[in-house]
Amino acid sequence: MHLLIPFAFCSSEGCAAALPTLKLPHLAKLLARLTPLPLDKGDEFSLSPPHERALARALGLPLLDGLIPWAALQALKKIQPADGAWGFITPCHWQVGTNHIAMSGLELPDFSTQESQTLLTAMQPYFEEDGIALHYDHPTRWLARGELFDGLATASLDRVVGRNVENWMPRSASAAGLRRLQNEMQMLLYTHPVNDARAVRGVPPVNSFWLSGTGALPHPLPEPTEPQPVVVSHLRDAALNEDWAAWAQAWQALDATECVALLRALDQGDSGHQLTLCGERNAQTFDAQPQTYYKRFMNIFGTQPPSILLETL
Repeated sequence: MHLLIPFAFCSSEGCAAALPTLKLPHLAKLLARLTPLPLDKGDEFSLSPPHERALARALGLPLLDGLIPWAALQALKKIQPADGAWGFITPCHWQVGTNHIAMSGLELPDFSTQESQTLLTAMQPYFEEDGIALHYDHPTRWLARGELFDGLATASLDRVVGRNVENWMPRSASAAGLRRLQNEMQMLLYTHPVNDARAVRGVPPVNSFWLSGTGALPHPLPEPTEPQPVVVSHLRDAALNEDWAAWAQAWQALDATECVALLRALDQGDSGHQLTLCGERNAQTFDAQPQTYYKRFMNIFGTQPPSILLETL
């Protein structure tokens, strides 16, 4: 069992204030029994957050910042042939402020399959002019294939939600067409009947899109490591909404469930179990390697509360 926990800590004052209130006894027991592997160091400005890097490493995917080919991997499961470079297109709502434009919300509320497919059909001809083919995946995410996405680094949606989109837009020369396309889509969407209907229902309009998960899969595909990570996303929504009371509650629920399950797996004596904790900057993996009595006794993580470790993420 490999438990991968994104948003285990965030570099914000609210998260730091909530951290001392956490009671995570089962996580503490896990840290006392597991051996830390080398820290995956980064910063909060990387395009690919630590949890995506950790998952990509386990799956054997390329680790170039902003070029982990998540969309190509998803296309491989749904579309044949799925060669070439791909990206995720996320229909979204941008909030226009006085000094900046921010990505709003985790997902569009009350956004049906019919609305999504209607907008995809309306937007498709504009994308085709730039050599991009759109394919429906689910309401809040489409797949796109095009040469533009080969080598175009893009920021994960988890980096952009609630933040100034300008700080995360692609800067390369090849991204000029993408900016033009976003402007064209904003004009198209402004008067689209789907948004008229959404206004009547009192829900935010779809006024732009975000591109992420760009790149092409390597050939041949590498073999993933074993065991495959189980990504636990309990903390994501609260962290991206900066609801730190809810984040603390979610952590304590996670401690009482998934952490307990990993402890039970360790008790069964099987090897290969891992725990990966991911913050906004760094990721730390712990492995069920055999430990001498001295190492178990001296393991600093067994004598300090988990909050000391989480602050390093």
